[in-house]
This record gives sequence, C-alpha cells and structure tokens, in this order.
Amino acid sequence: MADRRLVRRLLFRTPGGAAAALSALVAPQSRSHSTRAASPAEGERGGAGRGGDRVRGDWLTLPPFDRAVVDGAALGRELSRGGSAEPGEAATMTALKWVLRCCPELPQSLVQKLFRLRQVRREFLEGGLSDVGTQMVDCRLKRVAAKDSINLGDRIYLPISVKELPSKKQECRCNSEEVNFVRGIVLHKDDAIIAVNKPPGMPVQGGVGISRSFDEVAITCLKYDHQENPRLVHRLDKDCSGILVMGRTKTSATFLHSLFREKTVGALNNDSASRKRLLQRKYWALVIGSPRRSKGVISAPLGKVLMDNGKSDRITIINGSQTIPSYHAITEYEVIESRHGYTWLQLSPLTGRKHQLRVHCAEALGTPIVGDYKYGWQAHRNFKNWQVSNSEESFSRKLKGRALPFGLDLDNGSISDEQPRLHLHSNQVLLPNIALALQNMQLSSGYDLSELETLELVAPLPPYMQKSLDFLK
Repeated sequence: MADRRLVRRLLFRTPGGAAAALSALVAPQSRSHSTRAASPAEGERGGAGRGGDRVRGDWLTLPPFDRAVVDGAALGRELSRGGSAEPGEAATMTALKWVLRCCPELPQSLVQKLFRLRQVRREFLEGGLSDVGTQMVDCRLKRVAAKDSINLGDRIYLPISVKELPSKKQECRCNSEEVNFVRGIVLHKDDAIIAVNKPPGMPVQGGVGISRSFDEVAITCLKYDHQENPRLVHRLDKDCSGILVMGRTKTSATFLHSLFREKTVGALNNDSASRKRLLQRKYWALVIGSPRRSKGVISAPLGKVLMDNGKSDRITIINGSQTIPSYHAITEYEVIESRHGYTWLQLSPLTGRKHQLRVHCAEALGTPIVGDYKYGWQAHRNFKNWQVSNSEESFSRKLKGRALPFGLDLDNGSISDEQPRLHLHSNQVLLPNIALALQNMQLSSGYDLSELETLELVAPLPPYMQKSLDFLK
C-alpha cells in the first residue's frame, strides 16, 4: 500500500510521468530533481503558495557561484592602494552581478528589466521525509532580486527566451584585408588585455553619423579564440592616435576600469607623489608656439559650455563659476624640442577628462595643438604650411597613392599640407601585468600585488606626424 501511494505521489510530483516514477522507485534515495524546468508563467502557477516554483519547463541555468572567481573591481582598488588581496575579500556577489558576469553578451538594461519583472529565479532546496521514511529533497525555484546576495554553490535561472536574443553589439563584417590591417596594429595581446595602435580618423565608439567604430570592428577582428568580446576601458578622440587598451574578459575589463578610476581619484587627493603610479600614460603633441616654462603641472578645472543655441558644445577652463559644473583636471607637461615656431611636448594626464590635453594646451599654456581647429582655431587662421624641398614633395606624392582599409589616410596631414591633422599621439602606457595578477590570484590565497611586474607599451607615430618630426629637424 505504501508503495502504491509512493508511485501516485511521484506521478504527481515528477514532470517525467510514469518513467520518472519507476526510476525514482528503483533509486528511492536519489534527489527529486528534474533537468526540465517550467516557463516563467507555468512556474508561477505551479509554485503558488508553496514558497517557490518547481524546477520544471525551460529555463537557462547559469553556473553555480564560485568564490574563487576574482572580483576585478575590488582587485584593482586593492592594487591601487598598494596592498595584497584575497579572493574572499571581494565585494559581496549579488544576483545581478553574477548574471552579468555569466552572460556578458546580454545588455545590462535587459538583465535589469528581467529582475524588475521578477523573471529571475534562484534554486531552493526543500527537505522532508516521504511516506516510507526516506529522506527527500525537493528542488524549487524562488524569485531573486537584483541586489540579493548569493551564496557558494547557488544557481541562477533565466527565462530560456534570452538565448534567442541578439548580442548587444552586432559583429561588423570585415573582409580579409580589413582583418589583417586591424591585427597588424596590435601592440600586445595576452589572456587579459589587448592593446592596439589606434589609427587617427577612426572613432572608438559608435554614435550619430558613425557607420563603423573600432569597438564594433574589434569584435570581428580581435576576438581570436576567446569566448568574450573585447571591451573598451578608456577612450581616445577620433582624430587622436596611439595606444588603446581593451579588456578581453569581464574581469580584466573591470580591473582596468578600476585602475583608471583610482588613478583619477589618487591625483585629486594628491596621492600621486606619495606612491608609485601603477598606470601611466604619455602623449606626444606638436603645438604652435612654446610654453613659458620647459616643464610643469597644469591644474585647472574643466567644464562644458553650450554654443550655437545648444547645437554644439566645447570644453573650457572654468574658474569660480557658480552656474557651470566643473571637474578638476591635472596634466604634467615637458618640452621635448622647439624649432621654427613649433614645440614637441610630452603630456602626462593624471586625470581623465574629456578633451583635457587639448584644452590645457590651448588655454592654460597658450600653445594649441597643431590640427586642433576646435580649440586652436585662432592660431590656425594665420597658419602657413611648412615649405618642403622638391625631393620631399615627390616622396609625399608617392605616399598619397596608397589606399588603406576603412577609408583611412595616415600619410597626409603633416605641417607641410595646407590643412594639417591633429598632432596628438598616445605613445606610451605603463600598467600592471593584469594577466599575471589574475593568474596568481587563482593559485595563491594571498598574492602580494605590490610585487606585480609592469607592462610597457610603446606605439610609433603615425606617418604624417613622423613627417612633421622629420621636417622640423
């Protein structure tokens, strides 16, 4: 009689019907767990009033939470403060963070909407004794909020329909010539980051009127054998060239984000001189005129002002304004060489503000960057292009015949041309070896981050800037 009641109970409980009931009878000690889960609507009906939904129907099951996963943001903060880090010292893992980490292809706005609509579940085990006295574990799904913390081994379930959604960035189709060109500008590649020498004229991110941006092209050309797409962690202006660093995983990207953010915070708190700078960026710029001092530090707040009845805007130095919000910006500069009314500067931004270097050169030093018509238009009104010899002019004509992918032109725009291009280039970046840090954090519970080696990335000048350098010599 007891066996008959057990069969009836299993037929009611088990989604697989009689076959599942027979298998449960053969192994009565096994868990009452089904790999098939209900749709959200079906689950709501099945679990009403019982403290959670049964594991039925179609759900997308995420990997169980593992504390060994390194929190990139926490690790970046700890590294910036010059200490050691423990994997367990990372910030509390929330359901939202875990979903975004496991599903990097899903837009964050979509994931947040799923939480708001209460469509995200967490596995919940319910134990009890059966009619025959055996221990039974019933697996149910309970709703989980975005900010709920999750424990070791917890599983998160999403509606299976999210698998049918397109990724948040569509791959940009590139031909073989374009792929070879992009891979040819790679300066460094490891398991955590990839760094390129971004050509001038290519926007880093998409926007109005931009058909192809570098972050979209990188998905096709720079993904290689990685499962995740490369992620931007900082930006360069469209007309600026030089080193652009991208994270190859969610963890390394948050690590880099944290380093860039802590760099700005440290500079504003006057910590730059008291401890080693883990992240250093150096630019070369050709400016019109020469600063009064050969080296120094520019510390001037920047703010945005609207122009043309709000149709355009520009960044400018804000001093004592009560109506325009401003953000403090700090730049170190040093004169490399001055010749014929031009000066090569080395610029080191200690903060990361929009158009910081261009505004500081034009307004603080009074020496606008060559080719910067937005902030140095007055100096360019009287600009006279550099007169070159016949042999140099013949060489320039040969370069003009070269066609590059993406409609790029890297040869024209030197000071010998009628309209020179922006002469601002990110030529050197020093940053920690993030790949080695993440690897050691997985192997050692208390890795000393202060002993982490430094990567030095160097990018050569684009051809038109190299020509300007040669002309002035």
